[in-house]
Amino acid sequence: MGETGLDGSSTQRAPEGAAPRAASVTYRREALRIADARHFATDYLTRSQRDLRSPVPERASEAVHLVVSELITNAVKYGADPIELTLSLTDDAVTVTVRDGDTTLPAPRPADPARVGQHGLEIVAALSQAVEVRPEPSGKRITARIALT
Repeated sequence: MGETGLDGSSTQRAPEGAAPRAASVTYRREALRIADARHFATDYLTRSQRDLRSPVPERASEAVHLVVSELITNAVKYGADPIELTLSLTDDAVTVTVRDGDTTLPAPRPADPARVGQHGLEIVAALSQAVEVRPEPSGKRITARIALT
């Protein structure tokens, strides 16, 4: 059911023959490449489409990849181990959740087109129906819900 990769990741997958409604992977910051998280998202969406025979629209798939990139980048830059990425699929949305071990919550910043960088949460919010930032006893969790329609 679980796997451990050379990059320090560990993965939980749906049982054989079951639709992959949710999947998680845990990374160590020093071994994580953002592309690894995007590949995990690609694999998850591909398996979901095949197993559920329900296509994820291209626009939603692209949004998921960008949200994963932004949230994982923030976790690597500002978070702490472990970093966990969870993807889940419902009939109307894909949910992307990133947890990390740092308790410092990101502070929303006012839009500023002159600012270079630090637009990650703005991008995530623009692509998502909802974004939730929640403290946890051992870190924080950021969840973005991306509509399929």
